[in-house]
Amino acid sequence: MTSRARSRAATGRALTGGLAALGLSLGMIMTDGAAASAATWPTPSGSQAVSATISVSGTKDYGMLRLYGSGDLGTGGQNEDQDPILELAPGTVLKNVVIGAPAADGIHCLGSCTLQNVWWEDVGEDAATFLGSSSSNVYTVSGGGAKEASDKVFQFNGAGTLNVSGFAVQTFGTFVRSCGNCRTQYKRTINIDAIEATYKGSRLVGINTNYGDSATLKRITIVGDSSKKIVPCQKYIGNNTGAEPSTNGSGADGTYCKYASSDITYR
Repeated sequence: MTSRARSRAATGRALTGGLAALGLSLGMIMTDGAAASAATWPTPSGSQAVSATISVSGTKDYGMLRLYGSGDLGTGGQNEDQDPILELAPGTVLKNVVIGAPAADGIHCLGSCTLQNVWWEDVGEDAATFLGSSSSNVYTVSGGGAKEASDKVFQFNGAGTLNVSGFAVQTFGTFVRSCGNCRTQYKRTINIDAIEATYKGSRLVGINTNYGDSATLKRITIVGDSSKKIVPCQKYIGNNTGAEPSTNGSGADGTYCKYASSDITYR
């Protein structure tokens, strides 16, 4: 192997390793100086219709099976109070599953949970909703991706901390939203790291300043948004009456929205 070939091989290994650290794969294509999306969306190993919510506990690895709603779960709309495809007991680890369409209300976590390499092909009401009243709850989303969320991707209704890393999202309303008008409200902490967000989208994170929420953003890549229309961090005044929450500014402030300009790359 020539020195030039060795150099190219070393560069390729370094790039692949760097993308793996972000939870992404080597699917980046350079065109006219612009990089296309680096996320490679998986091919399901098979498909299974789900007509009633499946309760999951412990560790469950679906081996990249696609689950999609049928019967009472056969809707991909935005109607509130839909049932989920999967309901996870506190402490559940869910791995390697594709939520297809119709998706109903995706996944519900009843307490602390871990979602590893979970993909949503066409988000229904929400991709996942995080519930539970303990401030010690930790919800972890590691790897995976979601597309076509006309409203929210992740709905954070419970208490505690939500960590999302190595995730790709395409065409969405709000990526992560701390509930703005739940009957019971909590202080919520949101951390997103190594996220690839592809326009169209409206907001990466929405938090309630009056309940002491905070959001930390690191290693964010926004693709195809040259006009910078996606708001990185939107602040709200939340309520527990069910009314539409009012906005309270946006942008980094070091207290509620925690990030620097260097944490966000536009591509």
